[in-house]
This record gives sequence, structure tokens and C-alpha cells, in this order.
Amino acid sequence: MGARGAPSRRRQAGRRLRYLPTGSFPFLLLLLLLCIQLGGGQKKKENLLAEKVEQLMEWSSRRSIFRMNGDKFRKFIKAPPRNYSMIVMFTALQPQRQCSVCRQANEEYQILANSWRYSSAFCNKLFFSMVDYDEGTDVFQQLNMNSAPTFMHFPPKGRPKRADTFDLQRIGFAAEQLAKWIADRTDVHIRVFRPPNYSGTIALALLVSLVGGLLYLRRNNLEFIYNKTGWAMVSLCIVFAMTSGQMWNHIRGPPYAHKNPHNGQVSYIHGSSQAQFVAESHIILVLNAAITMGMVLLNEAATSKGDVGKRRIICLVGLGLVVFFFSFLLSIFRSKYHGYPYR
Repeated sequence: MGARGAPSRRRQAGRRLRYLPTGSFPFLLLLLLLCIQLGGGQKKKENLLAEKVEQLMEWSSRRSIFRMNGDKFRKFIKAPPRNYSMIVMFTALQPQRQCSVCRQANEEYQILANSWRYSSAFCNKLFFSMVDYDEGTDVFQQLNMNSAPTFMHFPPKGRPKRADTFDLQRIGFAAEQLAKWIADRTDVHIRVFRPPNYSGTIALALLVSLVGGLLYLRRNNLEFIYNKTGWAMVSLCIVFAMTSGQMWNHIRGPPYAHKNPHNGQVSYIHGSSQAQFVAESHIILVLNAAITMGMVLLNEAATSKGDVGKRRIICLVGLGLVVFFFSFLLSIFRSKYHGYPYR
């Protein structure tokens, strides 16, 4: 009975196979190969990403900021896969470039990177790197970048947006400002730790010692303390410092000047009305002092009772100071405010 049933079962299986569509086997085979290929591609991407992150962590363990040339930039920043954010400073630190602003910005950038590297929140989601113009000229050309220093954020996915470029000209490059910008772009909050700086304390101690020594030497004659002219000069110095933007410089930390790394042109006056250079505040201070001196001379010429010829010379000198330096100040105002209100 079992022997007779076996051929019948084979005939039934053969009939079932004949009823299957003729194109099913190639389709199933293709689907199987596609699944295997997709799984292998995903595994390859995961391995490549793990290798990149491992390499970046190794570099970060040695230096808070690692330098990149064109090949490293394209591999670790431009090419996928990537699950980390990268902050890049594009700069020109070689001595022949004579970029003093780049050196100042690099110091602040180093403080920020060290604060992140040695913080308890340090992880593999954020890295700091640098591209020097002389080591990655092709990178500058690829990004159409013609100025330095420039800070950019490269997100884990997609291309950088406009807000991913730090507005250095308006905000300055202080480490605290950079940390705030990074928090806005990456949600990574960095607490900046600055190395102790005792220069201010030492300067204050020297000043107090100098004033105390002067008072001790003149302890029998302290009439100079009641000198109105001396106090007026001190007051004017404070007014000139404040009106020229020295406090803004202290808060924002702008560069002293800006030098184009391509043509070497140095700008001492910022083109925007929302920012300034340190050199610009020094120029404004000198102009305000010169105009004030001219006004003082005009007042002296009008109120004094000396020789008429001498008074006339004083008046002409004072008028010349006021006219010349006020016209210079007006030209700066026009360049920053684009002619307002003279157009």
C-alpha cells in the first residue's frame, strides 16, 4: 500500500510545480540577491562610520583641534555617512600671511575646544577642526571662501545653512560667543573655562602702589588733588574711551583689524553699522580728542584777554582742528551708514 502511494504523491507534486508561474524563480532569486546586497551595503556604511568616528576620537584624544587638508576634509566632513557635527575654523596662520586676527581667533578657538575636550559632557557627537589656507587651498576654492578667519558648522545630515556660518564681523570671536552659537546649532552646551590671567590684578596692584607712593611722597602738599584741570583731563579720558566703543570691544571681543588673505588689504574701519574693529575705536578716540581740543582752543581765544594776534592764531588753529577732524569723522560715518542721511 505504501509502495503504491509513493508514485502517486510524486505525480501530485509534479503537477503542483507545473502550476507555478514560469517567471517566479528568477524574480525570487533577484529579490533575494537585492536583500543580501542592501544588508551588506548597510553593514558597510556602519563599519565605515565606526572607523571615521574612531579615527576622530583618536585625534581628539591627542589634540582638541585637529588640522585637516583637502583629502581629510572631503573624507571626514563632506562625504557620508556622518552622525556627528563638525566645527571648522578656516584660517591663515602662516607668518607670511601676517593675519594677526587669525592668531587672536585661534587662541579663543583653542580655549573653546579645550573646554569641550576636558568637560564631563564630552562625547563623539561634536568635533573641532581647522583648515589652514596654505594646507587646504582647494577647500577654500571649493567653498568660494575669500576671507579668514571663518567659522562654519557642518551638521550630521544635509548641507550647511546660512546660520551655520558664524557672524564673526558682527559678534566677534570670543569663546563665549562661539559657545552660544554652537549651542544654537547643535544643542550642545559648552561651559567655557579660561586659564587664569593675573595681568589685570597685577596692573591694578601696580596702579594702587603708584598712586599710594605718589600720595606718600606728596603728603605735605596735597593741593594737586583739588586741581580742577587735572580732574577735567581724567574725566575727558573716560568719556573718550566710552564714546569710542571701548566697552563694546571688551564685551564683544572684535578683531583689531581685518586683512584679506588673498590681496593683503587691511581694513581698519568696519563696513557695517552693527560692528567695529578695535583699530576703529582707537581712530574715533583720537578724532574726538582732536575735535575737543579744537573747541577748547576756540573757547580760549574767545574768552582770554591777551594779545589780539595770539588770540587770532589760537582761533585759527582751533577752527582748523574742528573742521579737519570733523570732516574725517563725517566720512567714516558716511562709509558705515552708506550715505545716510545724505542720499
